Amino acid sequence: MMNVMEFQEQWRNRMNGILTDIFQPNTSANDGQGMMQSNISMMDSPPPLQNLSLQPNNYHRSYYQPPYYHAWDYTQRSSPDSIGLSSTGSSYSGSESDGIHPGQCPPSPPPPPRIYKPCFVCGDKSSGYHYGVASCEGCKGFFRRSVQKNMQYTCHRNKQCLINKSTRSRCQFCRLQKCFQAGMLRESVRNDRNKKRGKEKEGKSPEQNDDVTCSPEIEALVASVYKYHVDTFPLNSNLRKYKIASPVATTELETKKTDSNLWEKFAELSTKCIVKIVEFAKGVPGFQDFTIADQITLLKCACLEVLFLRICSRFSPEQDTMTFSDGLTLTRKQMRVCGFGPITEQVFTFAQSLYPLDADAAEIGLLSAICLVSADRPDLEEPDKVEMLQETLVEGLKWYARKRRPNAPQVFPKLIIKISDLRSISLKGADRVVSVKSEIPSGAMPPLMSEMLEGDETD
Repeated sequence: MMNVMEFQEQWRNRMNGILTDIFQPNTSANDGQGMMQSNISMMDSPPPLQNLSLQPNNYHRSYYQPPYYHAWDYTQRSSPDSIGLSSTGSSYSGSESDGIHPGQCPPSPPPPPRIYKPCFVCGDKSSGYHYGVASCEGCKGFFRRSVQKNMQYTCHRNKQCLINKSTRSRCQFCRLQKCFQAGMLRESVRNDRNKKRGKEKEGKSPEQNDDVTCSPEIEALVASVYKYHVDTFPLNSNLRKYKIASPVATTELETKKTDSNLWEKFAELSTKCIVKIVEFAKGVPGFQDFTIADQITLLKCACLEVLFLRICSRFSPEQDTMTFSDGLTLTRKQMRVCGFGPITEQVFTFAQSLYPLDADAAEIGLLSAICLVSADRPDLEEPDKVEMLQETLVEGLKWYARKRRPNAPQVFPKLIIKISDLRSISLKGADRVVSVKSEIPSGAMPPLMSEMLEGDETD
C-alpha cells in the first residue's frame, strides 16, 4: 500500500510524461492523434485509489500547493465539441461581430402580441373579467346600471333579439338576459351601501357627503327641459278646473264600455296633448340632432308613455280624479268610459305610487325626456347617439332630485323605476287603442291619434 506522498509523486511523473509525449516535434500527425486520444483516456483515469493508504502525515502545507496540483493545465483539455461530439448542455458562444460576446446567451425573442378575448355578451373586444365574465366596457356598465337601479326592460319583439356589437343598444331586455346567460353575477355588483359605509367611517352621514354639484352643461340641460315642459304642460296650480256631468246613471256607467260624448272630448284633448309632446321633444337639447327617422321612431314609441305620465302627475288622491291640460277633471268611473277601459285601474295605481314622491314640474319633464330618448327603441339608426343623450338626462335628473331633497337620496332611483312601469302601461295602452275602435262610431278616431298611437303598436 502506497501512502499519500508516493501517490502524488507517481501522479506527477505520469503527467510529466504525458506532456513530453504531446510536445515531441518528430511525432507524426497520425501518431499524435492517437497519442492525444490515449493521453486523454489516461488523464481521465488516474491511479486507482484503492492502492492509496490515507495515513496521517506531517507534511508541510506548501507541499499541497502548485505545481503539484496544477502540473496540468486543465483548460487545455479537449472539449466534446473539439473531438467531434455534440454537447447539448454547452452554452451558446457567439462572435463579437454579432453583438454577442462568447459565452453569452442570445437575446430572448419579443413577447407575442396580446390577444384580446371577445366579449361574451356582444362580441366586442373585452377589457377584462367583469362580474365573472370576460366583457367589454359597454356591457359591464350596462349590467352594473341595470342591477343597481333594478331596471325592468321590455322586449318589443319575440324576446330573441340578436345581440352583437352593432345591435346591443336596440333591445335592453335581450341584452340583460344575455348578460345573465353569459354568466354575469348579480351579486358581484356593488350597491350604494359600500359608499355609505365608507362615509360613516369618516364620522359623517351619507346625506352630508352627497355630491350635489354638476357641470354647467347639465344645469343648462335641466333648465331647458323644465322650460319646454312648462310651456307645453301648464302647472296644475295655474289651471281652472271644471267638471262635466256623467252622461248616464252610475249603474249603467259601470257596464257601458265607452261613452261617445266622453270619447269625443277625450280624443280632442289627447290630440292637442300629442301636438304639445312633439313641441316638447323638439325643445329637448340634442333631440333634433338625431336623424329624422330616429326622431319619428322615438316620438311614436314614447308618445303613450309621456301621455300617461303627464295625466298621472295631476292625480288628486282626495277626490280620486285626474285633470287634463284644459282643466277638465274626470273621476275614475268617467275615465273608464272615456276610452281607458280595462287599463283604468293600472293607470290609477301608477298615479297613486307616483304621488308620494312629490315630483315637481322639472322632475316630470326630465322623466318625460328620458322616456322619449330611449336607446332600446327598435330600428334606430344611431342608438349609441341616443344612449349618450339619455345618460346625460339621467345625470341631470339625479343631480336635480338630490339637490331638491338632500336628505332623501332614495327618491331618485324610485323615479327611475317609474319608467319601467310606464313602459308596461304603454304596451297595454297600445292594445287598448286598437280595441277601442270597435266601441266607438266609425271614423271617430282622430287621424293624429291613429298615426301616433297605432303606429306605436304596430312597430
